[in-house]
Amino acid sequence: MNALKSEPFVLNIGPQHPSTHGVFRVKVTVDGERIIDAEMVMGYLHRSMEKLAEERTYTQNIPFTDRTDYLSSMSNNLGYCLAVEKLATIEVPDRGSAIRVIMAEFQRIASHCMAAGAFTNDTGAWQTPVMWAFREREKILDLFEMTCGARLTCNYMRIGGVAFDLPKEFEPHARKLVDTLPGFVDELEGLMSENEIFLARTRGVAVVPHELAANASLAGPMLRGSGIAWDIRKADPYCGYEKYDFDIPIGYQGDSFDRFIVRLEEMRQSVKIIKQALDGLPSGPHSTQVPLALRPPKGEAYARVEGPRGELGYYLVSDEGPSPYRFHIRPPSFINLSVLKQMTVGHSVADAIVALGSVDIVVGEIDR
Repeated sequence: MNALKSEPFVLNIGPQHPSTHGVFRVKVTVDGERIIDAEMVMGYLHRSMEKLAEERTYTQNIPFTDRTDYLSSMSNNLGYCLAVEKLATIEVPDRGSAIRVIMAEFQRIASHCMAAGAFTNDTGAWQTPVMWAFREREKILDLFEMTCGARLTCNYMRIGGVAFDLPKEFEPHARKLVDTLPGFVDELEGLMSENEIFLARTRGVAVVPHELAANASLAGPMLRGSGIAWDIRKADPYCGYEKYDFDIPIGYQGDSFDRFIVRLEEMRQSVKIIKQALDGLPSGPHSTQVPLALRPPKGEAYARVEGPRGELGYYLVSDEGPSPYRFHIRPPSFINLSVLKQMTVGHSVADAIVALGSVDIVVGEIDR
């Protein structure tokens, strides 16, 4: 009897698919249920932000950074402002730096809540985990709204500091929240790490060996999930991060489960940093006065921050004009997505959804 032969065929995942967390397309070639090739197709959300930024003043470009990674606007604001400050040699007051740290770490927790909650949905979990995660995220967005009037695209950081000082009601609400957040993380981890279905869907799925992670220039939980303890906050400190005591969580298998656990542990470390920043919050001005039509001297600067998805960098070139001569973003989602083919080939289509969810992409910063 002759063996049955299967014929490979191409399956499109996207560009409008609920598991892709944005307008993104993957063309997978499958042989039966197994993926034998994968091709990423992006560009559906391209808005030419980097070119548009060269026609606007340095301050006017801050709202653009909100809309690259729209789940992490505070971190994007911060990375850009640091690059401008480096270019123009502007010093930020200690209080402004401490407020930036508080907001950036709250933003990391909010982003990881979204990542962890959506990832549990990708693995087949029903509404409980994602609603738990969104509940805690909403509390953080309440703090953002209290401070700057916005919840998602905050436009809060400014060149030289932050737009507004913290309102008097911010600190008691923030302290109450950081006291309860570790309990939520413990609950979520306990719910998922002992769930047989979740473990079966994530253990050994989409493994990224540490050699591949390093060679592909991965960053953030994608890199640390593969066992490499690299964090910009410690490797190249900014905003006084060298003064804060926190650990770098890592995984050991480099699979989807490790990336999930690393994000949960990072939330605990962010709580630790926020408590230290609140306890040591200095008095004084929250910002340095900067000319409205800022014209940095000729030169170039690159500044980077540890965003929720990894190294987020901004490269600026000045020709002494009121707008950047060149503006370029180093987006972690774009770099981290480069290994999706290696993560999915050999797995099933269902596992490809888990693999993509574990990367935690935001398409706005992939296409920019």
